[in-house]
Amino acid sequence: MGQGIAQVAAQAGLDVVMVDAALDFAQAGVGKIKKTLDRLVEKGKLDGGARDQTIARLRPGGRHQDLADCHVVIEAAPEKEELKLSIFKSLGEVCNDEAILASNTSSISITKIAAASGRPDRVIGMHFMNPVPLMKLVEIVRGLPTSDATYQTTVDLAKRFGKTTIGARDIPGFIVNRMLIPLLNEACYGLYEGLGTAADIDTGVRLGLNHPMGPLELADLIGLDTCLAIAEVLHRELGDDKYRPCPLLRQYVAAGWLGKKVGRGFYEYDPQGQKKAIA
Repeated sequence: MGQGIAQVAAQAGLDVVMVDAALDFAQAGVGKIKKTLDRLVEKGKLDGGARDQTIARLRPGGRHQDLADCHVVIEAAPEKEELKLSIFKSLGEVCNDEAILASNTSSISITKIAAASGRPDRVIGMHFMNPVPLMKLVEIVRGLPTSDATYQTTVDLAKRFGKTTIGARDIPGFIVNRMLIPLLNEACYGLYEGLGTAADIDTGVRLGLNHPMGPLELADLIGLDTCLAIAEVLHRELGDDKYRPCPLLRQYVAAGWLGKKVGRGFYEYDPQGQKKAIA
């Protein structure tokens, strides 16, 4: 999701430093954003000049030190608690004292992340929805020490990105995933227990509940590893069996079938991203 966040920030007129685990990863990320914008130009949905201006605002980096002069840093690393704590400890050391440090975590405690940073009043949750350029919602999550100024600056930034914001308490899953993950997990159980095929389950939810996507295709889009990680946090932190991850979800992740990003999850995907049901 980091690429999508970088894209909407650059399109909003902000200079963006994209940092990844290595410089070549960040450079590849900029390249992928350019391809996305190129397609929008080809479809007549974006002006060529606007595309060029957006790309010019993106600069790749390979170290946290490359973020030293940024006013706001938005972390979008994988949903692994120890990794995020390590990142925020590093950011707290290298970023300027006034910088706001935001996390795109979908389930991990903002208060805990804030404590690792050494500047807890300037840490906040900024949970975007996937895909970021298309989805209008951002959950703003205050940790216990988050200051009013940090909160208001973050809300204003999200609105500059063209997003609608909602406030959520710092409780695992926040608002959206607290409701979404049980739905996705129950769909996994439905497939696991043979209630129907993946296509049947998704069609039932799309047409029966009027959802734009079925839960299994949505899980593939999110990433099955991410869905499992969130479910594990909810189950561990809230202690309710309704969040217990389905064994089939664990099996798919163990097999490396992580969803659309790798070409296989509950569905198989061709190079154009079209899916077919797995027999």
